[in-house]
Amino acid sequence: MDNGRYSAFEDSDFESRIVSSGYSESEDSETELTLRPKTMDEYIGQDKVKENLKVYIDAAKQRGEVLDHVLLYGPPGLGKTTLAAIIAAEMGVNIRVTSGPAIEKQGDLAAILSGLGENDILFIDEIHRLNRSVEEILYPAMEDYALDIILGKGPSARSLRLQLGHFTLIGATTRAGQLSTPLRDRFGVVLKLELYTPQQLKEIVMRSAKLLSTEITEEGAMELASRSRGTPRIANRLLKRVRDFAQVKGSGTIDREIADYALGKLEIDRLGLDNIDRRMLKTIADSYDGGPVGLETLAATVGEEAVTIEDVYEPYLMQIGFLSRTPRGRCITRTACEHLGIDFPSKQDKKNRSGQQTFQFDDN
Repeated sequence: MDNGRYSAFEDSDFESRIVSSGYSESEDSETELTLRPKTMDEYIGQDKVKENLKVYIDAAKQRGEVLDHVLLYGPPGLGKTTLAAIIAAEMGVNIRVTSGPAIEKQGDLAAILSGLGENDILFIDEIHRLNRSVEEILYPAMEDYALDIILGKGPSARSLRLQLGHFTLIGATTRAGQLSTPLRDRFGVVLKLELYTPQQLKEIVMRSAKLLSTEITEEGAMELASRSRGTPRIANRLLKRVRDFAQVKGSGTIDREIADYALGKLEIDRLGLDNIDRRMLKTIADSYDGGPVGLETLAATVGEEAVTIEDVYEPYLMQIGFLSRTPRGRCITRTACEHLGIDFPSKQDKKNRSGQQTFQFDDN
């Protein structure tokens, strides 16, 4: 399973962030295996996705056919891998799990495909990161259940077609836009996973606490849910941390008071922002008059890689209306300034500072 946990920014310091939705081997491996739902009924949230999937699965089973190829896309931490395992369980077939970066050569994928049984499922996480040469042998495999193999080189080379058993490919990606058009068009079922509501996350936290044999009140669960950035992975990670505070500093039960205390110690505010989020927003407000500021400039100022800011920090800040993108760069919003307790830079302030900078430049 761990082969599917690669990202372009996997070596960045962001992995130490509790509110990062990316998978962390040290934080999430044991917890996710314990808390992962096994059936569609246990899977909380994503009601539209589940409703449609049940229809497709029931129809395929009634006809005795293989399920059509499925593409799951959406932000990390929403349960794409879990949903793939549930689909396999509902279909009553085996599932083989791998990831795009782990398949380096055409032979690697050919070996995986030839080892699949009839109606089995192949799950490829981060499928948008497949090597293009590897991706090309997927096309006949998905359409005709066949492998086209080239034997020999040069003028004596010849093509050999090997028939495969019928299988279902489930691809998961956080960047559907980076999938090539030929690959995307070969998926018959395309489903988008949305961020969870606080009420749905509350249900997940209550269920997880029960599985972890941890006492929790509804108010305590809602406190965790409201700070989890709409992501079950973060909610379960916060539950694990707050459980320690409840055991050492409280009575062992997670109520609203101990949850608020623990999350305060972890520097996670009521909207799920941590100190890195707040530092980036304050940098835009204080150093760049609220913006616009270019991505590379912002990355250099806060000491992070541009790809980390774009893929990890920005999405949630934009979803809650704290950050906006313009053709000229990133801008902080008035709502963000109110949350941080700082003044929103006015147009006059920007004009005055711009004039001062120009005057100083001319003197030099």
